[in-house]
Amino acid sequence: METTISTPGLGKATAQTIKWKPDPVHSEVLFKVKHLMITTVTGSFKKFDLDVETESDDFSTASKILFTADVNSISTNNEQRDTHLKSADFFNAAEHGELRFVGKKYEGTGDEAKLQGDLTIRNVTKPITLDVEFGGIVVDPYGQTKAGFTVTGKISRKEFGLTWNAMTEAGQVVVSDNIKIHVEVQLVKQAGE
Repeated sequence: METTISTPGLGKATAQTIKWKPDPVHSEVLFKVKHLMITTVTGSFKKFDLDVETESDDFSTASKILFTADVNSISTNNEQRDTHLKSADFFNAAEHGELRFVGKKYEGTGDEAKLQGDLTIRNVTKPITLDVEFGGIVVDPYGQTKAGFTVTGKISRKEFGLTWNAMTEAGQVVVSDNIKIHVEVQLVKQAGE
């Protein structure tokens, strides 16, 4: 099954449009990068949002998928490194304070799918494809309908203008170009939808 997803604002909203928002307590946006090419550092964005609109509880009917993250909320559990990541060497949060992903096409059936869209970092927009694992839909003890997803992918940071690098005395790269993306998201169907 293939569904084309319209750009936010251009989608065809109908009386049956269902809106979904993330449950921030049960969602996280992580990234992983090799340091000195021997260990992996994990970081996260503590402030993010996701707007999803569907025609039913079948997410292949999505007419809108818009994800944003606040660059200033980046955390790698090291204040000095976080400050460096927010600087002009990397994300340049003073001028480009938001990451943005706009979903364009969802392809898949059952529990596995591919999500294609445009990722914008530092005002550079590139198409990317993410792997989506659908965990299912349940009603929680409070009567809320929730849907769970694991989203993974990989990007080249240099393609988005994050080109800072350094070498060790032995000639090893300090920070890898490849960034692994790992998102766990629990969406909540909005009341009245």
